[in-house]
Amino acid sequence: MIHEVDEALRGLLGESGLEASGVEVVFDAPTRDWAARRTAPTVCVFLYDIREDATRRGSGAGEVYDADGYVVARRTPPRWFELTYLVTAWASRPQDEHRLLSQVLATLVAADALPERLLTGSLAELGLSVSLDTSGTTLDAPAASDVWSALGGELKASLGVRVRAPLAGTNRAAAPPVTEGLVVRSAQGQQDEDPVPGRRLRYEGVSDPGPDGFAGPRERRPAPARRRRGDRQP
Repeated sequence: MIHEVDEALRGLLGESGLEASGVEVVFDAPTRDWAARRTAPTVCVFLYDIREDATRRGSGAGEVYDADGYVVARRTPPRWFELTYLVTAWASRPQDEHRLLSQVLATLVAADALPERLLTGSLAELGLSVSLDTSGTTLDAPAASDVWSALGGELKASLGVRVRAPLAGTNRAAAPPVTEGLVVRSAQGQQDEDPVPGRRLRYEGVSDPGPDGFAGPRERRPAPARRRRGDRQP
């Protein structure tokens, strides 16, 4: 999920014209050594804090259907995580850095969520909104000065960006649907005798499974129609 958020942010910043103008978008840690090796105008999007949003933790499980409408798995609900980024601009002059940072700021504050067209992998599959908060006052993360101190670099202008994204739940395969009832067989305790035909319990109007029991091949019936939320049974 984290790498999918990275690519969505890269795509969003790329649409602002940064890459077309020769500006690199990277996700490296802006350490002193990294800054010394930089040779081109760069926007650095550094992920430095990951924490779960426990208030959005759900319970229960959803159903996963195959192309025929059968339940093939059950999925636990997604868990939401807050990813906090430190966004900085790097150029040869402070004026150029401020221009780049202003362009990035204008792009990010215009979006309350990452656009669906930029979501890939599990984020696209879940179909949930991935919120985006830029330089908000509610960013519950280490201060920028603490981050720069840990990186061993000098404090410079930066943007705090928080993305709240879902981590897909785990799937557990579901057993095939039960379509026939229990068969009870009785036989004499002697050898070389044909088995007595089985007696089916609970269900009527179905054929005997034969000597192989339920391990033998059976015809797959159409899946029952799924009811939409709010529908009433007649």
